[in-house]
Amino acid sequence: MTRPRSELVSVQDTPYYHCICRCVRRAFLCGEDKLTGQDYSHRKGWVLARLAELQEVFTIELCAYAVMANHYHLVVHIDAKAAEVLADEDVIRRWNRLFSLPLLVSRYQAGQCTSDAEREAAQQLVDDWRQRLCDLSWFMRCLNEHLARKANEEDNCKGRFWESRFKSQAILDEAGLLACMAYVDLNPLRAKVVEVPEDSPDVSLSERLPERAVQPESGNPKPALLPFVGNFRKDMPKGIPFALADYLELVDWTGRAQRQDKRGFITADTPAILQRLGLDADSFLLAVGHHQLSKGTVIGHQHTQAAYAQSHHRRRVSGPAIKAG
Repeated sequence: MTRPRSELVSVQDTPYYHCICRCVRRAFLCGEDKLTGQDYSHRKGWVLARLAELQEVFTIELCAYAVMANHYHLVVHIDAKAAEVLADEDVIRRWNRLFSLPLLVSRYQAGQCTSDAEREAAQQLVDDWRQRLCDLSWFMRCLNEHLARKANEEDNCKGRFWESRFKSQAILDEAGLLACMAYVDLNPLRAKVVEVPEDSPDVSLSERLPERAVQPESGNPKPALLPFVGNFRKDMPKGIPFALADYLELVDWTGRAQRQDKRGFITADTPAILQRLGLDADSFLLAVGHHQLSKGTVIGHQHTQAAYAQSHHRRRVSGPAIKAG
């Protein structure tokens, strides 16, 4: 059953979300159409440039991404507190980068409002925009509408470019965040586009490896990635609470262990990060299996899924569950 976005996105429960959006029919987002021979690889630049632009407007940060032939994945962090502390002028300036300002707000900026009613109405608009700056639906709307218009203009057609509204999954804990980011970074490997994860320029993993990063030919900026800041500790800076070296080891192990001939060696090859976090290796691999992680509406430990369902007055929630070791 389709649920309203307000039930799927709750920053009070978690600031991390996995978003998936897929093109309609044979529309292409990236790569080469084998039927016609047309190359759409340049459209990846559209996605990254728009993400970079939106990062300067919204208080939503990017943890991981993958741009595939007919779909893309994003793992995002919603920083609602950053939006709350923005001054009114900053809110107006950010919103004006994407949308024209109504005359009332322009007059409010210039101090030309002549009544309390005008000032209150303008202030209400600014407050609404402040809420939208940390709203995942508005972020995805500004991304997808822009891409759809550019693609339709290039294809000289009208109509839907995206199959449906974007799908979002709540990432409930550190285990879910690890699983989701690894799943996204391994997408080209699972699709047999590359032989090893670090060879793909279409995922965020390559951006975290300076020697592998590929600069766009257009010169457009790339989106910034939320950094890895190491393991949990006091006074930890803002970022992903793992060490980059551990994450790279985990991605490499996950990519290898998915092979049937590796299943017998999971225990011996398990990276230390899983042991430190108390995660069960088999359930972790099952969660990030091909087409498994994108199922359901939540990702995380079984106990965090149960707590999430209870707080939302639901008997259960669906999604890959990761067991404790």
